[in-house]
Amino acid sequence: MTRILLVGATGLVGSHVLAKALADLRIERVVAPTRRALPPHPKLTNPLVDFDHLTEAADWWSVDGVICTLGTTRATAGSDEAFRKVDYVYPLAVAKIARRHGAQRFALNSSLGADAKSRLLYPRTKGEVERDLQALGFASLTIVRPGLIGGARGEFRAGERIASAILGMLGPLLPRRYRISPAAIIAEALIDAAAKGGPGVHIIESDRLSGG
Repeated sequence: MTRILLVGATGLVGSHVLAKALADLRIERVVAPTRRALPPHPKLTNPLVDFDHLTEAADWWSVDGVICTLGTTRATAGSDEAFRKVDYVYPLAVAKIARRHGAQRFALNSSLGADAKSRLLYPRTKGEVERDLQALGFASLTIVRPGLIGGARGEFRAGERIASAILGMLGPLLPRRYRISPAAIIAEALIDAAAKGGPGVHIIESDRLSGG
């Protein structure tokens, strides 16, 4: 039985992770810190937090594995700094505290094309968080790199809607790495990694997440 810490539980991938983790018999407890309260569940611990002022002394940090699905876009965040805070600062802060409390496994939802040396903000930030997570000493670190994520978001992203429609039509003709990555499949990969990930660093590329 495993205790999982999930950050990003209200997002597209995170909501799938939460639902699947609560139903997973391998998982004894899901700790999901959020800004707003989630619907109650017998297996769920839902501390309300401010990610700018995390309380390290809280006992709910003591988990076996961590899943991070935090992420936004530059357009949604409103500035480079605000984007970087959600996609880099918060994941690293959570990872460091959880590691100090004994977490052994970490699973990150990253992105196709993540590259710390990129001149573009989005792939560079994703690559930097991947790089810096590897320095924290988790026994098992799994990085999942989906392409365009498929599923119904709570927020409207015009660019993603258009891209999803195009990729949906062209899907069978495209190489697997460029096809839509369904949120449910990403969630399964993240849960497996946090619950029973093997030693070392593991990269799950988008071609393993297309679902067909």
